[in-house]
Amino acid sequence: MANIEEGIKADLKAAMQEKKEETISTLRLVISALRNKEISLRTAGSAELTDEQVIEVISSEIKKRNDSIEAYKQGERKDLVEKEQREIEILKKYLPTQANDEEIERVVREISDANAEKNFGKIMGQTMARLKGKADGNRVGEIVKKILGS
Repeated sequence: MANIEEGIKADLKAAMQEKKEETISTLRLVISALRNKEISLRTAGSAELTDEQVIEVISSEIKKRNDSIEAYKQGERKDLVEKEQREIEILKKYLPTQANDEEIERVVREISDANAEKNFGKIMGQTMARLKGKADGNRVGEIVKKILGS
């Protein structure tokens, strides 16, 4: 079992003892998503998730909540926007420290300098692979566009 997953389960237990309902529901949803990922991997052979796979699941859950926030903003549901934002803050505790813009820009420049062809897709793919779990894809995309545009 992954260390991050163990931490999530320990935090769930603590939240249950402290009766923090929002944390409990958020962590239960993440554990469910992790279980679904494990089930899908069983057909491929391995059943336990690595920390990297756990980070992917958590990042996916954060992305879902960001998408929901956009929909709730259009529907003028400020209460639901705030709920989703609180859930994102709970989930972010389990992600590695996020790369700042300067670090992302440095990696993008290294990759674009190494590639003679200034292909957005190639540079984006290589950058995301190198910064796996440490940077949001939308932010990386903005920086790649900025660098390729200059």
